[in-house]
Amino acid sequence: MQDDFLKYQAQTTQHPLAIEVAKAKGSYIFDTSKKRYLDFIAGVSACTLGHCHPKVIQAIKSQLDNYLHVMVYGEFVMDSAVQLTKLLASLLPDPLTTTYLTNSGTEAIEGSLKLARRSTGRKEILYAEKAYHGNTMGSMSIMGSDERRNPFEPLIPECRSIKFNNEPDLKKITGETAAVVLETIQGGAGFILPANDYLKKVRSRCDEVGALLILDEIQPGFGRTGKLFGFEHYDIVPDILVIGKGMGGGMPIGAFTSSQRLMSNLKDHPKLGHITTFGGHPVIAAAALSTLKVLTENDLIDRTLVKEKIFRDRLQHPLIKEIRGKGLMLAMIFENEDIATEVILKCKEDGLLLFWLLFEPKAVRITPPLTISEDEIDEGCTILLHILDGISKHDNHSK
Repeated sequence: MQDDFLKYQAQTTQHPLAIEVAKAKGSYIFDTSKKRYLDFIAGVSACTLGHCHPKVIQAIKSQLDNYLHVMVYGEFVMDSAVQLTKLLASLLPDPLTTTYLTNSGTEAIEGSLKLARRSTGRKEILYAEKAYHGNTMGSMSIMGSDERRNPFEPLIPECRSIKFNNEPDLKKITGETAAVVLETIQGGAGFILPANDYLKKVRSRCDEVGALLILDEIQPGFGRTGKLFGFEHYDIVPDILVIGKGMGGGMPIGAFTSSQRLMSNLKDHPKLGHITTFGGHPVIAAAALSTLKVLTENDLIDRTLVKEKIFRDRLQHPLIKEIRGKGLMLAMIFENEDIATEVILKCKEDGLLLFWLLFEPKAVRITPPLTISEDEIDEGCTILLHILDGISKHDNHSK
């Protein structure tokens, strides 16, 4: 099967991990040789409730018995999509009341950029250096990496970068700016938290000049940081909230949420200002609704901060220079990228799945399902520390 995978399915890297997946359940993935892997990746923060959560599976099966796709977005009334957006509105602060459901996070970013330009009549979009918001052309236009942008230029004009956590750069937000797009916590850059009331200062500057604030919560959202959404830690509210990944319980989904006043701009001049065939798909909306209910009807989100402390207490090792992030959005920082890669590959051999970050080569992500147990955390940390001890001994011996 691996040969066919490499031959017929388009690849994105020279050396994919290429585990032949047979089954996934809870915090574990099983390959075709029945080897078990403890999953500290969770589909890159997407599998919030682990693999095949029974309530999500039941919601999917129940919807399958009724109907699948019936009509393009926004024309027919479908119960699961209506319930999902209504529940979201009840959990979000005003004025975030109206949600547009999409197929992915990057599509939601595209829609939010269009909404910002349409609502303000302005063109300029500001984004942060080392930002990652997706890989379609609009999202790539606000990607903070020239190495990744340059091969695909020209991209959307009038998109300009500012430095994250840099207060003097806020002066670049002017009356010409339609929107400032920021990750609430920078993901690909190395799980960088906003510091010194940075987001409050951005919010204030946007209000001052009439620009919109778009917060990308595609990765921090849905409980991963110990709040339902990361911005709740920072006492601000964005004009447009972009979500995805962990929203779907393992199914492909994204969304952007704003006020009804702003979102109504997509209805007219032109009509169908943003359109999608499969956005709001009833089966995927049912999975997302079930995921959101599970997250908010128990203490799973609060327990995320307890689990963060367990990770930080257990992962004390000379090779780990720092652990960044919040909740179960954590990144170990090593001295160099060779150690980070060695850790990932050796842990894989020992049955623990870890992964890289996009723009910080010295980082290794720890983003397990929020449902991970304390025993499973201990199991993974034991494997990881054993690997780190082995690397240390080898390095000392070679010296």
